[in-house]
Amino acid sequence: MNTRTTPGSVVLTEVGSKAVVLTLDDHQVAALRAADLVTLSPAVGGQWKIRAGRKVGAIRVGNLEVEVTPKVGLANMLFFLGYATNPGFRPEDVAGVPAAGLWPALATSLIRHARRALASGPLHGYATIDDSLPLVRGRIRFGDHAAARPGLPLPIDVRYDDYSNDIPENRLLRTAVQRMLTVPRLRDADQADLTELDARLAGVRVLPQGAPPPVWRPSRLNARYAPALRLSELIVQHCSADPGAGRYAIAAFVVNMEKVFEAFIGVALREALSNYSGHTETPGRWTLDVGQSIRIEPDVLHIIDGRPVAVFDAKYKIEPGAGKPKNPDVYQMLAYCTALNLRSGWILYAQGTGPATTWHVSNTNTTINYRPLNLRQPPEQLLKDVNHLADLAMREDGASA
Repeated sequence: MNTRTTPGSVVLTEVGSKAVVLTLDDHQVAALRAADLVTLSPAVGGQWKIRAGRKVGAIRVGNLEVEVTPKVGLANMLFFLGYATNPGFRPEDVAGVPAAGLWPALATSLIRHARRALASGPLHGYATIDDSLPLVRGRIRFGDHAAARPGLPLPIDVRYDDYSNDIPENRLLRTAVQRMLTVPRLRDADQADLTELDARLAGVRVLPQGAPPPVWRPSRLNARYAPALRLSELIVQHCSADPGAGRYAIAAFVVNMEKVFEAFIGVALREALSNYSGHTETPGRWTLDVGQSIRIEPDVLHIIDGRPVAVFDAKYKIEPGAGKPKNPDVYQMLAYCTALNLRSGWILYAQGTGPATTWHVSNTNTTINYRPLNLRQPPEQLLKDVNHLADLAMREDGASA
């Protein structure tokens, strides 16, 4: 069923759901519009019609919860999102997430990975600290001291390295844990587990809302943290929480599936094409015309010795009846092939198990290849399919590994 409504809760499915009509006050309307998860339009009797589009996620506005579930499933959606950010993201990082909704899925997965990360205690490391002290420690920040306290000897502005648990890995993990403590529909057991994990990271600074995740690099020392950190990045980047600056407390997690798919395909193809010489551009820096005034920006373009050898475009077409490629998409790929002097181009669609199609363009040597990708299959198989398509494209254009 595409739509499910209970008192205070609406669950829709991306794109295909029927609209739901609810009574909303002005604050709820403003919050839903600001989150941009669903579209709102006035209905009769002062009510509002809520419809899902290509964005998925969940938002709580006071006692009202609206969730839009992805057609590819929660685990696959989280994998695509994570892999597009970091190709080190593995399917097992989101394996076994519950199907009871986005919030429980995120919380359960984070708890599982965070427990493993902290099983031997929190990581410690050297962190650079800027502070004002009554004595010299480390290096004096002369410029900052002169600007803040001209002529005053104390306190002294210093910078020093301190060995503590307040390091980027723990900041990222604790911020994700605290964000999840603000979301709705969590079991009491999950709330208790998150609270216990937060206590184990006492003394670690929490990132303010809107701050980018801290940079961390995989290493032997933080290997046990890696799955938890990859999931924490997703939560910190996409989960927002307002404890109640307005009339209602608000929590939201919203992603655009069209952009997620295009980013995922870009990274997956880049990884697949790394087995060949040359380099991959996502997007390209090429133009259609001799005067270089009309830019073309295919999603993925592979180049060897300065010459384009393979071009791909990703299209997120999941509406009912979207198995047939649209003419404008084919025309666009033909323009790419013509401008780049390529014999073939590849259009990759997010569309179940529709038939693969190849068109031989009249009066040219150009072929346009349409290949559907089944996004509901396990991520490992989907990555194999992308690798296979990359190999086909490179063989067709005569590139060598």
